[in-house]
Amino acid sequence: MGTSTSRRMDDSDSRSRSDDSSDQDADLATILQYLIRRLVNSGQIHIISSDRDDSDDEFVAAVSPPKIETQPNTRKLDKSEISFSTKQTCGLIHKKGEERPNSVAAMISERERGMFGRPGFSFGDRCRITGSYLPNSMKVAATYQSKAFCGTYSRDGNHFLSACQDRNLRLYHTNDGKFRLGKTIRARDVGWSILDTAFSPDGTHLVYSSWSECLHLCRLYGDSDNQDALPLCPRERRFCVFSLVFSSDGREILGGANDGFLYVYDRECNQRALRIDGHDDDVNTVAFADNTSQILYSGGDDGLCKVWDRRTLSESHPKPVGILAGHMDGITFIDPRGDGRHLISNCKDQSIKLWDVRVFSGHTAQNNTRRAVADQNWDYRWQKVPKKLANPKKPLDGDTSVMTYRGHSVLQTLVRCHFSPAFTTGQRYIYTGCAAGRIVIYDALTGKIAADLKGHKACVRDVSWHPYKQELVSTSWDGTVGLWTYSGLYKMELEEEAEVLNTDDAGSKVLRRSQRIAQLKERMRQQMKQNSGNSNC
Repeated sequence: MGTSTSRRMDDSDSRSRSDDSSDQDADLATILQYLIRRLVNSGQIHIISSDRDDSDDEFVAAVSPPKIETQPNTRKLDKSEISFSTKQTCGLIHKKGEERPNSVAAMISERERGMFGRPGFSFGDRCRITGSYLPNSMKVAATYQSKAFCGTYSRDGNHFLSACQDRNLRLYHTNDGKFRLGKTIRARDVGWSILDTAFSPDGTHLVYSSWSECLHLCRLYGDSDNQDALPLCPRERRFCVFSLVFSSDGREILGGANDGFLYVYDRECNQRALRIDGHDDDVNTVAFADNTSQILYSGGDDGLCKVWDRRTLSESHPKPVGILAGHMDGITFIDPRGDGRHLISNCKDQSIKLWDVRVFSGHTAQNNTRRAVADQNWDYRWQKVPKKLANPKKPLDGDTSVMTYRGHSVLQTLVRCHFSPAFTTGQRYIYTGCAAGRIVIYDALTGKIAADLKGHKACVRDVSWHPYKQELVSTSWDGTVGLWTYSGLYKMELEEEAEVLNTDDAGSKVLRRSQRIAQLKERMRQQMKQNSGNSNC
């Protein structure tokens, strides 16, 4: 499979620590080819080394946030099915299409007056309320001496797993509302860093990947040294898996690798089940579309997102059922919505795109994406974003995405993005890490930034939202893990609630309302005092 050397080296995650002399000779040849290509294409030369030593584990400072000159274009989104269904799920409209009250205070008032026709709030009502109190205050949950690469909650939210460049996986207990370290697992056969982790669906195992020909499976209970190597038997010697995920039944593990292939490992048969030639460059991200585990998504440095159907997939002649094109650079992460129809993709072109897999891209769009990616002559690991990417005048011809979100930086590493949880927000939000040390939360319905959380001093590579609580955990290259919660009542919220409390004419409740308003004011003062003393906020 023909691949571009320059694109192969276009990822900070793609560096090995091997000290083997033959590896160093091969690396030197690769570097020379890369420099020659850069000289021919752009006249710019950057001396780099593909091997890293322990002295290179210094933190990379955060870059400046991007300046977006254009307003989000929601024309396609406003007409889409996902817009209407999201508004219903998160309580913005009734099932009949009627609009909900605009504020939480107004919703409480209407409920008390019986306007909803029922004594309590519906699921949509609860999502509408909790979605109004997004996490906004950070406290440091853990500190490491190396870059934190991955961090994710378990499916039930009772555990949090972090992976650090110091080659340790740390499992925290979060079921009691605290953040307690339960176990530290020393990873094996690690080059550069642990690149990805995943919990098994039943919560009893975890798997991690690195620069290794094997995945490694660990039991979460019992001996922490009890690890099984899962060989993938690749053809290339310098091999790594950038992304991995369990199937819904836990039997299979899907991975995307730097050789352009997708790998499926069968845990029951203890062997590789599939090896799919998927992309013309690194496969940076893979995912299952839904709980059936039949539809696969993959995205790579070729800028394309591909959709695969296991039921019609042939290893000898792999052909995707469809391709989604519209990005102008390599895709760093994919997150499915779980409905089997929609997904989001984060990209080095500094955007997140929302896709409907029922609308595939034609050959024109695919070729335009390939040309756009081939024309890129910048290195996102250390160079500034070209203006044509940060603020493009128009989308690529043939772009079939439903919506594009801009305002975060995708630099230095494979920054990730996710849909917010259905339980607390109705998946109204899209959130992502940022090279500027931020967590950016977009309103999926408007494309605007709903929250811009600043608290880290270096790139935030991964963010995980608790499945049942309004809490975020961010993992950053500054070596910290941040726990974000909602803190404080804003003045507008206080005024709204006071207004509602004073609209009832029942004189017997006036004193109680006055006391409640006084309590709210005191609570706000205490929160402001607490936040002013928290340097991480």
